[in-house]
Amino acid sequence: MKGFNTEMNAEAIATEHAARLSAADSLLPLSEPLDTFAEGPVFEVTKGDSGATGRATHTEVTPDISYSLWRALKEHRLSVRLAGSQSDELLGDLLVRWDEYLTSVAAPGDWDTAAVVVRPSRDTIGSAELLRHGFAPVRVLAVRPADRLAASGPPAEPGVRIRPAEAADHDTAVRLHTELLRYDAEFGGVSVRASATEILAAEVAGQIGRGNPTLWIAELYGRPLGLLQIQLPPESDWVSSYTRADRVGYLTTLSVAEQARSSGVGSALATHAHQLFDEAGAEAVLLHHALANPRSTPFWCSQGYRPLWTYWQRRPAVR
Repeated sequence: MKGFNTEMNAEAIATEHAARLSAADSLLPLSEPLDTFAEGPVFEVTKGDSGATGRATHTEVTPDISYSLWRALKEHRLSVRLAGSQSDELLGDLLVRWDEYLTSVAAPGDWDTAAVVVRPSRDTIGSAELLRHGFAPVRVLAVRPADRLAASGPPAEPGVRIRPAEAADHDTAVRLHTELLRYDAEFGGVSVRASATEILAAEVAGQIGRGNPTLWIAELYGRPLGLLQIQLPPESDWVSSYTRADRVGYLTTLSVAEQARSSGVGSALATHAHQLFDEAGAEAVLLHHALANPRSTPFWCSQGYRPLWTYWQRRPAVR
């Protein structure tokens, strides 16, 4: 790409960035538009044959809603487009300008304020710059294409039975949700709120008894020790913009009680989920997991998932 014309700069960056995504990963969306409806400054830097654009956005949630468990209450994001041979250096320039902006809008040292940059996992250019600015790869949005063969996992225990959750399973489901939340909190991507049990109890109550079950219990020799929660299209359409697949399912939660780990319960639940997604015609399944979790990452890899988007986070946003 030649030097950018000032009036065409943003368009040229967007065009090459789209080509960059397609080359990096065939499952990425055809374009990654900046959020033109969100309020926040736009930063643009160019150098020689390269250019970069970033839009800063800010969202806040209250600690009494479900979404607050999976993020900081105040989240600043930088959506970036990169083009040219010096993309890594220009991403560093964008981060410098964003940091200058953050110091004027975010309270230093506030743990419930996070700075987040979501990058295509296979477009690794600029990773060193993110590390230099104090970001860490905290979680991923992983994908499993419908035609991808999973590696064989541990054999299922003969005593495993999977069934839709019933009213009597409410407390067990809340407990398994809470165990997973507390474990994942060790890796920085989620937050254990004082209202967590109340939030999860309400969410479980809303899932039990649906005509098309989305919450499932795994029993091991009659004991309920595993939990699966999924979203089928169109309920999962909120995540479809992250991939090129037209029909997408989302695996919300898979949790196995500590005493049942390595028993095959988790693999049995994953197999059951994939069967449900296949029956619903999903072309791909997406899920979030903590990248540093020593159980989640190898488990989901063994089930045929791979990183699609990586969430780089710095928390607090301003130190």
